[in-house]
Amino acid sequence: MVPHSSDDARGSLYIVATPIGNLDDFSKRAEQTLRDVDYIAAEDTRHTRRLLNHFGIEAKLFSIHDHNEKDKADYVASLLDEGKSVALVSDAGTPLISDPGYHVVHALREKGHKVMPIPGACALIAALCASGLPTDQFFFAGFVPAKSKGRCDLFESWKTQAGTVIFYESTHRVYDSIADVQKVYGDDAQLVLAREVTKTFETFLSGTASEILAMFDEDANQMRGEFVVMLSFTQESGNEAELEAKRILTILLEDLPVKQAAAMAAKLTGEKKNYLYKMALEMQGAE
Repeated sequence: MVPHSSDDARGSLYIVATPIGNLDDFSKRAEQTLRDVDYIAAEDTRHTRRLLNHFGIEAKLFSIHDHNEKDKADYVASLLDEGKSVALVSDAGTPLISDPGYHVVHALREKGHKVMPIPGACALIAALCASGLPTDQFFFAGFVPAKSKGRCDLFESWKTQAGTVIFYESTHRVYDSIADVQKVYGDDAQLVLAREVTKTFETFLSGTASEILAMFDEDANQMRGEFVVMLSFTQESGNEAELEAKRILTILLEDLPVKQAAAMAAKLTGEKKNYLYKMALEMQGAE
């Protein structure tokens, strides 16, 4: 059974991850939570109803989506105040990760309500762990702008981003987005595109932006589906030394003046002191 909050009689909000394609990825805990709660708040009640029907779950549903979640926060709070329990689900994957729910969770936390995660499928994590790209550091950008100018400006801002950068893209814009990656980075970034993760036609495409575009041109079917796009600037990009220098400078600048930090970084990396001094100034100017 779903427990109520231990410190009072109020109910709890459960953030429940649902499958992103393969229904066998639905955890027993998530299924039981949806059976036990009093209400389920869904991004699309019709979509969620199909999931519930598949697992034989009966529930009271109401909608929380991008256009109403600020207004629904008070309604959810009132349910919890009455001792009711509520589960929040999105159409697929983990709620709030490029899906609605932030405003509700933030508002409930502000009011002192208990919010509990029921973890499960998440497209970006599933794609990253199988990509072969660095996983020790990564930055998730959600969905990128729809227009080329906005995308290129965003891509340009990633040039100093350490680790793997991840964003979501749709079948209708994936070609143009990769073309903009090529415009900004040339072939200095290594890409992996995860298509239809956990679904029947799951595919991983690897290469430079030019190579990915060539794959699209050769087989238009490779542009069908939902995409997790991953970029690495540390593999096959010639940027390893620069990124390592920035990492070391970041640490040294916490305790040393710019000139001393640059001198120490020069000893550690073998790079020229003047080059590192200029880099340190640029890093401080960007803060």
